[in-house]
Amino acid sequence: MSSSLRSAAARPMLVTALLAALAGCASTAEPGTTPVEASVTTKAVGYLQGSAVPDSLALVPAPPAAGSAGFALDEQVSREARALRGSPRFDQAHRDAELAFPAGANQFSCAIDVDVDAVKTPALYRLLERSRIDASAATRTAKKHYQRARPFMVNGEPTCSPEDEQDLRGNGSYPSGHTSIGWAWALILSEIAPDRADAIQARGRNYGESRLVCNVHWQSDILEGRFMGAAAVARLHDNAAFNSDLLAARKEIAAARKAGLHSARDCAAEEAVLKVRPASTL
Repeated sequence: MSSSLRSAAARPMLVTALLAALAGCASTAEPGTTPVEASVTTKAVGYLQGSAVPDSLALVPAPPAAGSAGFALDEQVSREARALRGSPRFDQAHRDAELAFPAGANQFSCAIDVDVDAVKTPALYRLLERSRIDASAATRTAKKHYQRARPFMVNGEPTCSPEDEQDLRGNGSYPSGHTSIGWAWALILSEIAPDRADAIQARGRNYGESRLVCNVHWQSDILEGRFMGAAAVARLHDNAAFNSDLLAARKEIAAARKAGLHSARDCAAEEAVLKVRPASTL
């Protein structure tokens, strides 16, 4: 067979191989489920990819060692928080444990005084869901490295979310992913709704404190969780898609204000419950 004939015969095989390779690339590019804090997964993806995600192992110190003054404070706060078991604050901690969307989208609805809805406020919904993934990812390297035992694993007492305990046992306590998410949301929402900034930041703080009341985190987990949430938001501000959604969400909030819309939750009752705090929290 001549070289020209051999070349023509090989062409269909090359085309087939190329199409197969492209199909493989397309399938791997399709987003799958992304883990967010223990048992919660989502089909959404974060804004940050690869090295853009803050490295908690490089940014936070080691957790307090057993016998140290830092761990003694962790234990004291944990005892005070566990005293709230069975109270309305404990019930609120159970509600605050919910991160899966759509329910998770409204954890801050009282603070912003607007209900978040995938249809009515799509940019805000998307902003919260995607930034949730980024703030959770920002805690991952330290969690995996230290594999710190959670309070309920040490004290043997119940948590506010027994349905999560099996997954939590294999997910390091330090730093707190829920707190990182809550504080990231507080910072982002304060930009979107500056008229509600004090209420939003107070909610960011007590959202993390719910993890103390739930008996699933130590105070030092909470403090470094806030730090990693702030680190994630700093990185997000260099992301074009995040900034686009931030601007669109701000317009949605403004439209809701103009229309006279408010959160449908019993916000007065929630605010009263959230004022109850363990005495020694920082």
